[in-house]
Amino acid sequence: MNFFTTQIRFKRIGMVLLISIFFSFNGVEAQEQLVEVKAYTNLIEAFQNSSDVRILHLNGQGFKNLPRQIGNLQNLTELNLGSNSLTTVPKEIGRLRNLQSLWLFGNWLATLPEEVGELHNLEELSLSRNLLITLPKEIRRLQNLQVLNLSDNRPTFTVLPKEIGELRNLKELNLENNSLTTIPKEIGKLQNLKWLRLGSNSLTTLPKEIGKLRNLKELDLSSNSLSVKEKKRIRKLLPKCSIIYF
Repeated sequence: MNFFTTQIRFKRIGMVLLISIFFSFNGVEAQEQLVEVKAYTNLIEAFQNSSDVRILHLNGQGFKNLPRQIGNLQNLTELNLGSNSLTTVPKEIGRLRNLQSLWLFGNWLATLPEEVGELHNLEELSLSRNLLITLPKEIRRLQNLQVLNLSDNRPTFTVLPKEIGELRNLKELNLENNSLTTIPKEIGKLQNLKWLRLGSNSLTTLPKEIGKLRNLKELDLSSNSLSVKEKKRIRKLLPKCSIIYF
């Protein structure tokens, strides 16, 4: 008999509840499982239980460096390193092949190691509020990435790499409050993109390839330097998209 699975996920302090409901296709059989997954908040404890760690929240703990042993947490699916003082991320991060969510917001990062391209199961990556200058070309290998947040990296983030166009499953791209003057034409390859946030940059135009984003629901262009003529041009390219200019 064939089954499909629906997973519903709830978070609470120090714990994540996963409710998996299994249904048969004929609707007769159903089974519900309640699984508690501990969210670790202590790095030493996590290293001592490396095979058990699925979720690790180290946000706001004043880390300046991340130990290379982080790569030993092979079963990690969620890693929160936000609001620390990290200037680099060790290359061993690439060993976390099961990682789905990586939050690095609020640090002092200028880039990521090329090994980040090994995170083939990554679905969400946040690098907001850093000192981001560039991204490694290997970012293009994150084919399961759905949410990418690169906002609030002003004034250092001035160029969006063309490799961004290889993230074919991307649904949400946040580039607000940077110093971008152009957007690469490769943006048009993001056929699954639904939300594109470009507010508070220094854009005067967008490439015509923006018109290829047929699934785009919302485009935020507020606080840029677009002329009235350019705004009309963009509207013609994206007639069904909600566009925010103010």
